[in-house]
Amino acid sequence: MKFRVRYAAVALGAMISILPVSGALAQRPQPTPEQRIERLERQIQQMQRQIFPRGRPADTAGFSDEPAATQSSVASLDQRLDALERQMADILRMSEENGNQLRTLTSDLQRARDEQQQRINALEQRIADAAATVPVISEPQPAAPKPTTPKPGTPKPATTGTTAATGGPDAAVALDAGEEAYTEGFKLWEAGQYDQAINSLRAFTSAYPKHRRASYANNLIGRALLDKGQPRAAAEALLANYRNNPKGERAPDSLYYLGQSLMRLGQPAQACKAYQELDAVYGAKVRADLRKQLDQAKASANCS
Repeated sequence: MKFRVRYAAVALGAMISILPVSGALAQRPQPTPEQRIERLERQIQQMQRQIFPRGRPADTAGFSDEPAATQSSVASLDQRLDALERQMADILRMSEENGNQLRTLTSDLQRARDEQQQRINALEQRIADAAATVPVISEPQPAAPKPTTPKPGTPKPATTGTTAATGGPDAAVALDAGEEAYTEGFKLWEAGQYDQAINSLRAFTSAYPKHRRASYANNLIGRALLDKGQPRAAAEALLANYRNNPKGERAPDSLYYLGQSLMRLGQPAQACKAYQELDAVYGAKVRADLRKQLDQAKASANCS
């Protein structure tokens, strides 16, 4: 009996001690679902900051109003955009410069073409004028002097004797000052001293304009200019020799070398006109060696 009473007292005391605790639990407010979700979101954000210290990936970035890119990626994009803008500016600048250069080159090329056409027209006019003033040649020219070198059309230089190396019918013609002056220029040309030869030959033609070697000298001046790489000046000198002295012994040679000069200038059509002029004016009177060279020159220029 005493045991039962004691057990009941203990149970009653335990119940009394539990009651205040249960009451306290019953009085504490329970969190709402929204509060619980917010608490979970904060916990997830804390975990993400620990796992991704440099930023969160796009698929775990959170809500749409939060930036998915990191600060470093945004800076990299800005740098790339700046580089593209600089490259585009450089491209535009280079395009404008190239356009200006192209316009300048086009203008210079057109001006050069106009000048070349004017020179060609002037040369054609001079040839036409010369052809109109050439008299009909009824007698053959004197025999050409025999050359001392393989170069065609060059006279044999005078020797230090009592005869002149003129190559004419009379081999015993006495030397004169004009013959010696021409021979000096010829030897300079033959030695490849073209500038000295040109000066010497011009001095000879100035001192002896009526000498029979004047045609030789003027023709040789044109050849020296051609040999030294001045085809335009050579063409002018050769055309002048033919025009001023069409009966000269080297007038046909001057027409041939005029064609050669025009070929050097890249004008085969004009060269053919010079060759045709040589045929029309002198025809069968052209020397055999010059005729052979003329035929070869026509073939090279594709003359019809």
